[in-house]
Amino acid sequence: MTIPQPRVHQTGTGPAEPPALSLRDALAGVEAGPAVVGLAADRVAAHFAAHHAGVPATPITRDEPPVTYRVPGSAMPVRVGVYGAERRVLGWLPGMPDPVNPTAARRLAESAIPPLTVADPVCQQVVSTPGDLTRLPALTATPRDAGPYLTTGIVFAGDPASGEIAMSVHRMLVLDANRLAIWMVPGRALRQMHDAAVGAGGRLAVSVNIGAPPAAMVASALGTAFLPAGVDKLGMAGALACAPVRLGAGVSQPAPVLADSEIVIEGYLDDTVADETIVGPPGVSLPEFLGYDGEARTGLPVLTVTAVTTRRDPWFHGVIGPGREQSVILGLAGALSVALSETGNLVHDLHFSAAGGGMLLLIAAVRKTAADDDRAPAGIAERILRGHMFVKLVVFTDPDVDIRAPEDVLWAITTRANLGTDTATFTGFRPLPVDPSHSAAWGSARGQDGGSQRSYVDATTPFSLRDKVFRSFGDRS
Repeated sequence: MTIPQPRVHQTGTGPAEPPALSLRDALAGVEAGPAVVGLAADRVAAHFAAHHAGVPATPITRDEPPVTYRVPGSAMPVRVGVYGAERRVLGWLPGMPDPVNPTAARRLAESAIPPLTVADPVCQQVVSTPGDLTRLPALTATPRDAGPYLTTGIVFAGDPASGEIAMSVHRMLVLDANRLAIWMVPGRALRQMHDAAVGAGGRLAVSVNIGAPPAAMVASALGTAFLPAGVDKLGMAGALACAPVRLGAGVSQPAPVLADSEIVIEGYLDDTVADETIVGPPGVSLPEFLGYDGEARTGLPVLTVTAVTTRRDPWFHGVIGPGREQSVILGLAGALSVALSETGNLVHDLHFSAAGGGMLLLIAAVRKTAADDDRAPAGIAERILRGHMFVKLVVFTDPDVDIRAPEDVLWAITTRANLGTDTATFTGFRPLPVDPSHSAAWGSARGQDGGSQRSYVDATTPFSLRDKVFRSFGDRS
């Protein structure tokens, strides 16, 4: 096994801190953000959106600071915006490749580091059985929400027979003191494990880890299908941290816990189901990552809680749904997933824009070496769009474009693409329920349905013109 060498990400205050194996340690090296005292949990999200959130929660391009809220009636501070700046998060992930391309992603996977099991995890310094979910300052983002939600809990489960794990974040509605309703996207590993356990007449033991290590949070959003054989998300988290992620045994369930989490909820999923509308008003779940209200679901699996454990003096991490924080987590993991799914050397770097919530809009820098490469973006785009269900638009640029700078990407689209000839659309896709433009009503209003379509823009310079089209002040090396 090859241990990746840490890279140093420059921040506004100097070199990044050493690898952080807990979010608490990571934030200790970050300049403290604003603090707000006396705001109720159902007003936190609105306050953060109004004063700190960026695209797509608001029409403002900005990084988000880690804001601490002191909520009346709770001893736990609430922290929002923790992952709201990509540069800050990269400083916590010394193994993250730069640039992100297929070769670098494969090397990262080859350097996967297995987790380390510890006997006394710090997340179990305080143990409460069965625990009381109503003591957690779970956020209700808008008055339309179905109720208070856990939005950053990494749900962890294992299959004892195969050794496979599920490690992913899902929205979880607090139903009462001991029950959560959980929405699992079809096809995800957790849902498959749950279906298998219930189908066999049993139940699935899980842990929900809040305030988990940054490497585990980003790795949890990786596409399991794109990981090489023998590599799982825990190993990828270790590669990102350049050190093993620490695990512990549950106190009430046979499910591992992420030992350095702030809060861990233990419980099980059986055949019990509930509707999101039984707590709050009908129709809406909570704000989704694209900036629109989410649809309330029916028949969701219920997680029955058997224990809640915490660090001493824990704090609660939540996201408001849309905004920079969610986009950074999803975007960093998404770029790695796409890189792992691609082959060849043409793709130089990948970045998911916050404009697509870190999932729908992918910017891909390509480095051409021959005239035949002019035709390559079409094939690359179709492979990515067919393999990654949430990608809606791929924009190709040259390496001299900063794919993380929206204005530079728009400059490339404006001056290196003619949209009548340099775009193409593929058909045969399932509509994205979270995207309003994919709804039947939108298609009806437009007079044609585009929900089954995905597109790409080729904003690259033709190979034959590479010596004639260049920035006057750019580096031509």
